[in-house]
Amino acid sequence: MTLNTVTIVNYKNIAEARLEFSPKLNCLIGNNGQGKTNVLDAIYYLSMCRSYAQASDNSAVIRHGESYMMLQGGYTRQDSPLDISIALQRGKRKVVRRGGKEYQRLSQHIGLLPVVMVSPMDWDLVQGSGEERRRFMDQIISQNDSEYLEALIRYNKAVEQRNAMIKREMRDPLLYETVEQAIDQHASLIHQRRSQWVEQFLPIFMHYYNAVAGERETVSLHYKSHLNEGTMPEHLSATRERDMILGYTTRGTHRDDLELLLDGYPMRRTGSQGQCKTYTIALRLAQFDFIRDNNPAVPILLLDDIFDKLDASRVERIVDVVSSDRFGQIFITDTNRTHLDEIVARHGGGHCLMHVEDGIITPMRGGEPS
Repeated sequence: MTLNTVTIVNYKNIAEARLEFSPKLNCLIGNNGQGKTNVLDAIYYLSMCRSYAQASDNSAVIRHGESYMMLQGGYTRQDSPLDISIALQRGKRKVVRRGGKEYQRLSQHIGLLPVVMVSPMDWDLVQGSGEERRRFMDQIISQNDSEYLEALIRYNKAVEQRNAMIKREMRDPLLYETVEQAIDQHASLIHQRRSQWVEQFLPIFMHYYNAVAGERETVSLHYKSHLNEGTMPEHLSATRERDMILGYTTRGTHRDDLELLLDGYPMRRTGSQGQCKTYTIALRLAQFDFIRDNNPAVPILLLDDIFDKLDASRVERIVDVVSSDRFGQIFITDTNRTHLDEIVARHGGGHCLMHVEDGIITPMRGGEPS
């Protein structure tokens, strides 16, 4: 799968741009804060119907002083052209269209255009809350498993309904039984798929971590879930009175976590900055492989400022990894032209180089903006 063209209007600091891309390697160079990441984020939005950086507030992606934003991408997927457009006005719901036809549900779009983004924000995977790591699992599994995504949506709605009943201090056990049956049904599927995913994902992740860091360190992942120890009905029944006091549902797959381990110890406590950065990059590269092996379309790989906080040897290994034929279309940003030139030289295929300054993206010819 390749993204051939993109049109961006009023997205963050980009007022208007129409860009053409190489089917292989696309490099964006410029100083920090100029809009390189915003280009990658717009591409991510076209695939996932949301910003990578702003998970909740949709209007945050609209350029200051403007009332709307619009994105349009022209793709080739399985040798067929595909057009996707997204429009968002302040105070209104977003409209996503495929080939000019609006989706009834945004979940119908997820997985069509698989994408993986490696970002400095991935630091939150190590140092952030369990919510960040649950989102990581959900992003990967959902792009390949529509049944999982549907179960996740329905589970969250059922938990919200139970929380609302708790806050209204409802006591009727029959009402709780009805809602909790739905929670149990969807939680069982979610737990099963997450367990299977960790088992399949771990060796891929270990491969990429060793490829970047060498084989002196041992990494592992441990899936933590209440459902590892008891069924959902057992947990809900045991904690109902406590939940009534606290005002929310305290147990379930919405509290799951993915423990990140280095040499048997939690990464968040023992890892250096370079080790944490290597860890998150390996997680994302493993995400790419997992999606590629389970999706008919090869994911687009977005690499945002991946060399910061890494020593020269790890930079060298990352350049080797991303230059391999394993990856399809790549977008990469950096402030350092040297890194990009090394990747271009090793990649050997077609490439496109762009300069970004103050939200203006300019193709570069002969090393200078044209």
